[in-house]
Amino acid sequence: MNQRNLTLHSSVPKAGDDSDSFIDIDRLIAILLRRKGSIVLCVVAFVALAAVYLFLATPVYTSMTQILLDDSMTKYAEDQPPAANAQQLDTQIASAVEILKSNELALRVVDAQKLADNDTVLDAGQSPVDLVKSGIKLIASALTPGGPPVSEEDARNGRRQKAAAMLQQALGVERVSRSSVIAVSYRSTDRMLAARITKAYADAYLNDQLNANFDATERASVWLQERLADLRNRSQQAALDVANFKAANGLTSANGELMSDQQLADLNKQLIVAQADTASASARYNQFKSIVDQGPEAAVNNAAISSGQTDNSVIQDLRTRYLSVSRREQEITTNYGADHPQAVQLRGEKEDLTRQIFQELKQLTSSYRNEFEVAQSREQSLRENIRHLTGKNSESDKSIVQLNDLEQRATALKTLYESYLGRYEEASQQQSFPIAKARVISEAGIPTSPSSPKKTMTLGLAIVLGLMAGGALTAFQEFRERFFRVEGDVRSILGLKFLGYLPLVGKPPRERKVFQPRKEPLPQTAEAPDDGASFERIMRIVLEAPRSVFAETLRNAKLASDVMFQGKSDRVIGVVSALPGEGKSTTAANFAALLASSGKRTLLIDADLRNPGLTQMLKSPPQQGLVEAVLGEVPWASAVKVDSRTKLAILPVVTNDHLMHTSELLASQGMFNLMENARKMFDYIVVDLAPLGPVVDAKAFAPQVDGFLFVTEWGQTPTSIVRDVVNAEPQIKSKILGVILNKTDMAELGKFSNFGGTERYHHKYVSYYTEEVPQKRQAAEA
Repeated sequence: MNQRNLTLHSSVPKAGDDSDSFIDIDRLIAILLRRKGSIVLCVVAFVALAAVYLFLATPVYTSMTQILLDDSMTKYAEDQPPAANAQQLDTQIASAVEILKSNELALRVVDAQKLADNDTVLDAGQSPVDLVKSGIKLIASALTPGGPPVSEEDARNGRRQKAAAMLQQALGVERVSRSSVIAVSYRSTDRMLAARITKAYADAYLNDQLNANFDATERASVWLQERLADLRNRSQQAALDVANFKAANGLTSANGELMSDQQLADLNKQLIVAQADTASASARYNQFKSIVDQGPEAAVNNAAISSGQTDNSVIQDLRTRYLSVSRREQEITTNYGADHPQAVQLRGEKEDLTRQIFQELKQLTSSYRNEFEVAQSREQSLRENIRHLTGKNSESDKSIVQLNDLEQRATALKTLYESYLGRYEEASQQQSFPIAKARVISEAGIPTSPSSPKKTMTLGLAIVLGLMAGGALTAFQEFRERFFRVEGDVRSILGLKFLGYLPLVGKPPRERKVFQPRKEPLPQTAEAPDDGASFERIMRIVLEAPRSVFAETLRNAKLASDVMFQGKSDRVIGVVSALPGEGKSTTAANFAALLASSGKRTLLIDADLRNPGLTQMLKSPPQQGLVEAVLGEVPWASAVKVDSRTKLAILPVVTNDHLMHTSELLASQGMFNLMENARKMFDYIVVDLAPLGPVVDAKAFAPQVDGFLFVTEWGQTPTSIVRDVVNAEPQIKSKILGVILNKTDMAELGKFSNFGGTERYHHKYVSYYTEEVPQKRQAAEA
């Protein structure tokens, strides 16, 4: 056999890797445009739900008042406490918020406004959860035995408690930003009632503050009055005890202090100063002595410390000169070496400066030693005087201790009495100033428009939720998108050459046509009767619309075969697909018709023995075909049918339910001999083979094929199936000329391409593809 194995896909460039880009904006915009219908549908659905909600919802009105917590309002009635810090202020405001939310304040509002019998408050609209709970309670009460009858007082108290609970549910209390202002709001279906209850809450809170201050002050005054009487008597008795003790023990004092104590205090002060002087002199002397004991070199290194603690400018000048000479000596040594005369001279100068600094430090050490001895002598003298005075006063120590105890007790009782007396006066004054530490800065007004539902916010939220739902639906649809759509999918997933798109044929009239096939009658006449090889019209699209996208794709397939098999006189082209129903038979018939119409001797073989789609497209069923020819029952030439219009030779298949091993038939010697004879008579042999997925017929026939056209359905066949099928058959993959996407919806094709893709600009080529029907023919058809 004259065959050639070509690895075509190895030369096909792979799609560019976009993994470096974090977000592919072009692809994202293409997805949004492609799925805009789903997004718009979700938005419309949510907006419709929002409109229904706005139509059915009961309007609720909100009235609000603002209360300022102002401690400065009582500055004329009482002393101002220290300014509260941020934490204390937050605690104070939080406490006020909880008071406003409390059940006690709600009961006061109920009583003040007589809301225990108000149906608007008691029968406020309930949420679905509340309705379910009420139903459960009603059923439970019906099933359980009834208790004793409720008294009128209990019923009234129950309505009062229920009204307070409903007020607490509809009440809103919150702090305004970081200020000392509290916003109190109430929601109700009655705008007048909302304003009335909000104002009642503000009044109740102010009255609560006044009553709380008055009650606390009154209780404090009564307690302070009792304590003052007791403290006054005890303070007077303590002062009398001090005077009697002094007189009995002969303890004299000047300016409230004993004379011996004054002398001893003065000596102690002097001793403290002397001890400090001794310690300071000792520290200086020891430091300088340690420096001198270390020798001249250490003295130079520590000269900076000693000069900083004294006013000796000589040492400071000598050290400055020493550092300068050291730097110069280091520079000379570095640049010219240690033996340089100038370096030797500078080292001698350093030694001289070191001796001078050491001599100065020795003189300072001697001076500090004299100062230390003088301070030590003065301290010893003061200690002797204090010891002498302490011995003289030892006899009166016990008396002084007892006197001090009595005086301390008298002083403490006097101070405590004065403190309680001041507090009692303050409490008495505060009772006459009924001023609350809060005021209303914004009165509760009657609301003019409902606060709920908010139409603009509801519709805006519905649009946002619709967009989010549309985005989620779009993401779900895109995640489910696992089909071949554009040329890049074929190249990136399969690594094969892409030949083009075959448009979807037979769409409803309401959809846009990709091309308009001619409606002219077949060329056969009464003098040329049908020979039985005529196809149905769908198998002759390439002849009726030669300037269509359909025909152009098949021309590209022919060009690919001509390039790959250049110089080869006969070519066997197999047409395969991954799954049944992808249109490979239609593609094979039109491809063969294109070859025959171009003047090439073409034979079309229906080798799909189990489901002969080509044979079923013939207008008249054949009596004999491929199976009979392979088995040698009839000459193969007698089984061939010829289309009178295109001169296309067709070798059909007669359906045989008893034929079990189709793959063995295609791989048999008889099939081999038939193909060898056909190669001698035809330029092109187009073979319609069974799909690769279900059966192995194509694999068995692959050795006799020069190249394959792989047909897959646009937007229907999963890419994983095609990839697995192709990769599982390396013998077939190496011979694939290219991939054709069949049944392509050309109107939707551009939506699946990114910006810059050829598919997006397909509409610009309509003038190249559209088949124009002559006016005379149109008139004749009319």
